[in-house]
Amino acid sequence: MITNTQMLKLKDRSGENVARARDVLLSMQGKIEFLRDLKVEMNIRQGASSYDLLMSAQYNSLEDLEAYIIHPVHVEVAKYIAGVLETSAVVCYES
Repeated sequence: MITNTQMLKLKDRSGENVARARDVLLSMQGKIEFLRDLKVEMNIRQGASSYDLLMSAQYNSLEDLEAYIIHPVHVEVAKYIAGVLETSAVVCYES
């Protein structure tokens, strides 16, 4: 199994905006057959070096991850996130 984690820091870090981004990410659940599991957590302790969201997604294989990346539902979500994102960090690993 492959686990891909991503930390997201948003341009507008207000609670409302962070919750909206979380909801947009979670909207992929059940719509992409390659996505085995998806969790999105909101940070409860803000600071200059903190990120706003932690997304963890699981796939059966690297091929499924690659198929997810180009899936139309993910592409639309990625467009929204790109518009609100300040920076991100990603770790992808075999689990």
